[in-house]
This record gives sequence, structure tokens and C-alpha cells, in this order.
Amino acid sequence: MNIKVQPMGDYMTNCYIITVDCKDFIIDPGVGALRWIKSQVQNPVAILNTHGHFDHVWSNSEVQKEFNLKIYTPIGDKPMLQMDPYGMGMPPSTPDIEVQPDEEIEIQGVKIKFHHFPGHTPGCSAIQFNEHLFTGDFIFKGSIGRFDFPMSNAKDMKNSIAKILEWNNDFHIYPGHGGKTTLKSEKENLVQWYNYI
Repeated sequence: MNIKVQPMGDYMTNCYIITVDCKDFIIDPGVGALRWIKSQVQNPVAILNTHGHFDHVWSNSEVQKEFNLKIYTPIGDKPMLQMDPYGMGMPPSTPDIEVQPDEEIEIQGVKIKFHHFPGHTPGCSAIQFNEHLFTGDFIFKGSIGRFDFPMSNAKDMKNSIAKILEWNNDFHIYPGHGGKTTLKSEKENLVQWYNYI
């Protein structure tokens, strides 16, 4: 497995390209992502969204059309891809596959799990490739995603933190913003957030 990352737009939103068995999976193509993606991929096979916020899905449609790809989006965030709820002028896109909570999917022989961690958004999910977890705006290095936005929910965030704290295995965490970390190193911080919310 090979992982490439490039921060996109004013919010420095991480766009990832994960290559498994010569297949390129694009996670969260944000503002202006197409140019970088075109320079990096050999065999793109899918667009995967961790959640529906504009800075993570801005280039969904553009990348989809360029490579004729399907978009996989957590079902709870489907409306956000078309509503532009923050009025940012986001180009609309439509998921081809609405991923159910905690669903494992298989794309060209590669297994991918969407772990549902609502709170930041209704459908917010962490995307798992083996021991690698792409957490979007759920977990950051030393912090968590905000839960005071429209369509955010503090109670859901608390429940999501409780859910991941029950995990025993360690994971490499690749957030939607900032540098990578591990689940093991974030657990103490997550406990503090759980007690705060």
C-alpha cells in the first residue's frame, strides 16, 4: 500500500490517494484537487468521501468526470453534496453509492470499511484500509472535529468517541487536516474530550 497526501484550499484539507494492488483510491478531493490528482494517479478506481463538508467534496464532480469514477459517500451526508449549506459556491455532486453506517464494501477486490462516527456531520465516517484509518474530521492529531456546526451533534460525537475508545487494535490515523497520528496515542486525548462533552 502506498499513501500520498496533499492539503487543498484555504482550509488545508487533506486529499489522499491510496494505492493498493496498482489501484488508486481518492479520498476527499477538496478545492482544486484535480490538478494534483492527475499528476499522481496511474489507475484511479473510486472517489471516497469521509463526510459531506464542502472542503472535502469540492472537486467530487470534476474528478468524477475526468476519470469516469463512482463516488462513495456516507448516506447521512448525501444532501450536503448538493445543498451547499454554507453558501460557499461548492460545485454539486451526486453519490453513485450511498454507503450505509459501518458498511464494508469491496471495490475491484479491495476491501474497505466505512466506520460510522457521527457528530461532526450526520454521516461522518472513518475509512479503513487494513490498519490505516482515514478519519476525515472526526479525529485529528491532538484534537477532534467541531460539533457546533449546523448539522453537527454533540451527543452523537460523545457516542462516537465512546465507540472508538472500545477498540483494542491500534491504527495509523490520517486526518482530514494536519499530520498523521495513531489511535493508541490519541486515546488519552479522546477520553478527555469524552468527559468534556
